[in-house]
Amino acid sequence: MSQTSQNPVVILPGVLFWDNLYAGMKKALAAYVPEEKIAVVPVNILDWIGFPPSPEQSTNRVMAALDRTVASVQQRYPDEKITIVAHSGGGTVALVYLLERPFQGDVYKRSSSVGKLITLGTPFQTTEYYARIKTDFIRKHLSPGFFDRCKIVSVVSDRYTGSLEKGIVERMCYMFYKNVSEQGNIAGDGIVPVKSCFLKGAKNVTISGIEHLPTPHTTWYGTKEGIEQWVQWL
Repeated sequence: MSQTSQNPVVILPGVLFWDNLYAGMKKALAAYVPEEKIAVVPVNILDWIGFPPSPEQSTNRVMAALDRTVASVQQRYPDEKITIVAHSGGGTVALVYLLERPFQGDVYKRSSSVGKLITLGTPFQTTEYYARIKTDFIRKHLSPGFFDRCKIVSVVSDRYTGSLEKGIVERMCYMFYKNVSEQGNIAGDGIVPVKSCFLKGAKNVTISGIEHLPTPHTTWYGTKEGIEQWVQWL
């Protein structure tokens, strides 16, 4: 096991993704941190969508699941700071959670247990309607003093450059990027453009060759190859 921080890790899935998709990530991360100290927040597709559909409340549902997981890990390792590793839109959920300000009626007070937030392909700047509910809240309440108690590392890959003049992959990237930032001819991880992941006050890290989606047979942030590029900031 390499010389990586041995603090407990809580993995928070991205929007519309569920916990089982991150089993491989947990296993790969166990090469650096004892597996018993890694927990994946148990969320499912209904947590994100709601039933009846209420996506505007998804952050509240997922924060509740995140809080239960943080509480459980905190109980097992009371003397160690927790690192939250959040994928995609889960990163903005985690930051809303850590701000300790009322969000649509819910507020949590566990930030003293969390020493670091690492986000993977998380857009902090976006034009997408539901994502902006979170990013506007973050923009309003995130202050420089927050970084004195919790470090943030925002990691994003520049694997694909969107283009309407190239192949189908580049065309799809163009459309995804344009949905997030209103620009398509820019670099990103296939879903989220690099520039949308930059957060003032955080350590912003751009890596290469890594994809966004946690799907089989892709080299995404949670694979061995992806983790190798950001684990130094754990």
